[in-house]
Amino acid sequence: MITRKWNVHNVDNLTGHQDIVEAAMWIKDGEVVAFPTETVYGLGANACSNEAIEKIFEAKGRPSDNPLIVHISSREQLPLAASDWNEIAEKLMDAFWPGPLTIVLPKSKYIAEKTTAGLDTVGVRMPDHPVALALIELAGTPLAAPSANRSGKPSPTNAEHVFYDLNGRIKGIIDGGATGVGLESTVVEASGGKVTILRPGGITKSQLETVVENVELDRALLEENLVPKSPGMKYTHYAPNAPLYLINGDRTFFQDKINQYQNDGQTVGILVSDELAGQLTADEVRMVGPSDQIEKVAQQLYNQLRSFDDSSVGVILAEMYPVEGIGEALMNRLLKAAGNKVLSKNRQE
Repeated sequence: MITRKWNVHNVDNLTGHQDIVEAAMWIKDGEVVAFPTETVYGLGANACSNEAIEKIFEAKGRPSDNPLIVHISSREQLPLAASDWNEIAEKLMDAFWPGPLTIVLPKSKYIAEKTTAGLDTVGVRMPDHPVALALIELAGTPLAAPSANRSGKPSPTNAEHVFYDLNGRIKGIIDGGATGVGLESTVVEASGGKVTILRPGGITKSQLETVVENVELDRALLEENLVPKSPGMKYTHYAPNAPLYLINGDRTFFQDKINQYQNDGQTVGILVSDELAGQLTADEVRMVGPSDQIEKVAQQLYNQLRSFDDSSVGVILAEMYPVEGIGEALMNRLLKAAGNKVLSKNRQE
């Protein structure tokens, strides 16, 4: 299969642009097209077609028991995706749509069984990106759209990442430039008078609490062997080729670990804040931004993780960050990328 690339940078009338129209026609024909959102690039197909959804799983190499998030372009499309929603969900939609918030709702009769991995619920969101909204509108159907990468690899934040992973495996890629948030959407469930965060992401707990008083993090997402309610709850994700370890310790401990691996003959890469980069010596250094600007660190995380795949490093050591605000989502992704491998000053996990 030849993968077509369209460049829609600086396009004003997206719904009238021939490239978006062509991409939407391919989706209507049951094909898979990658497109930008404000979080990461998504791999879009008709959420109401089992045959189209099968092509997503095949392209990604993704287990079919992992449900997909469904994207809509307007509230008018919501009944095509969900059969019902309560007052709390309505408040969340009013506050955060379009935006990086996915709400788990009872699925409609139109959504394909393979989209939800057989569950009777579906995660729905309205992306805050003009290209995504135009494509969904022209396709005329909700789109199932997991991140546009091979399963288990870091999510793509630009079209080049998608091409690297999926060239020849999908019909086309809409290049709309780099994404903004850099981490996937927050996934929540609104029931029992409260909001439960199933996956931390671009909308933080404190932001949710400005709308709903009772918000909690579902600790079950850290457990194994669960039937996942949403993406990101089951399998290893976001991993570079080289093994990744998180460092829980001060600068001296971090440098000692670098030296230890180098003495064992390993080429060491480090993934650190701008400040820490100037205090450490390693074979490959990737900076993700100032440590006091976690939003910028989150934006750069996947791009810098991917950059190690083009290097000769044998091991990657990464800095840890406070689990506050979007730091919750950042550390969630880092721990998954590392397979929960943390090197601590007093012990190893």
